[in-house]
Amino acid sequence: MEHDLKAGAMFAGIGGFCAGLKKAGVKTSWAIDIDEFARATYMQNFDETEYLLKDIRTLSAQDLEPVDILDAGFPCQSFSQAGSRKGFEDDRGKLFYDLMRMIREFKDKRPPVILLENSPYLRHGDGGRWFLEIAREIKKAGYWFRETSVAELDPYELTLLPQRRNRLFMVGLSTKHFDAGKFNFPSEKNTTSKNLKDYIDFYGEKDDFYYLAHDNRYYKMIDAKLDDPFCIYQLRKFLVRVKNPNECPTLTANMGLGGHNVPFIYDKKGLRKLTEQECLALQGFDNNFQFPETVPRAKRYVQVGNAVCPPVVELIARKLIEILEDR
Repeated sequence: MEHDLKAGAMFAGIGGFCAGLKKAGVKTSWAIDIDEFARATYMQNFDETEYLLKDIRTLSAQDLEPVDILDAGFPCQSFSQAGSRKGFEDDRGKLFYDLMRMIREFKDKRPPVILLENSPYLRHGDGGRWFLEIAREIKKAGYWFRETSVAELDPYELTLLPQRRNRLFMVGLSTKHFDAGKFNFPSEKNTTSKNLKDYIDFYGEKDDFYYLAHDNRYYKMIDAKLDDPFCIYQLRKFLVRVKNPNECPTLTANMGLGGHNVPFIYDKKGLRKLTEQECLALQGFDNNFQFPETVPRAKRYVQVGNAVCPPVVELIARKLIEILEDR
């Protein structure tokens, strides 16, 4: 069911927020990101949306149509436990201030709802001061932001997806549009059994690009851990982790950067890393979502790892629609 509500996406990437909102019936009017490859993938799948290939620091709210929901997965590298942990001392961390600047520039046309996503470590870093600063800025922009405005959500717990991906979601409700700031995040657990075979082709054969040679040192490390042929084997620097049956570890951008956290599986042909399409499926994008030929393979893995999980966004969006329509 489509609604009259409109959304705008900042730090849009390939459109994880937009895909989830679309499933809930909310169209995205505009999207913004500085990455040309992300834009190419986005436009391959959301050709109805205006995508601005712009640096947020150069933009003003005057350039944009007012929307009902503004979503943003602002850069998490400086707020992640596995990242630099520089917080607002990092230029990427400072982009949060530009996000809030633009929201304030909407003035009386500011979005009734802002929906943000980042690393769970944002709540704890620098002794909790990062999160206090986030809350202060959101309130200063004219939004309710309380204890119920924040939740750590994992698609493994809430959806059919077998991926473990705990992320921090934040909802700000405009004091102009709402008399109170309480928001009930989705909490009902999905108890349906997970099955990796619904997402990963264990029985087929892929292009040679994906496979490790038998004399590769990583092949030997993983093969020494072989237990269940239908498990995911995660390579973390010089350590191999055998994941629980029917469980996928968090997919990260490092998959495409030559770093750690690369997931491998055994299929009919041998030991290989997950394909880009398998990663998309595990992230919750539907089968119609495709990468354009112009986007290199490495970039595709980065894009999936940086994306927000659409089914989780859909669950949040349905809650937001209820309170927006009640308003």
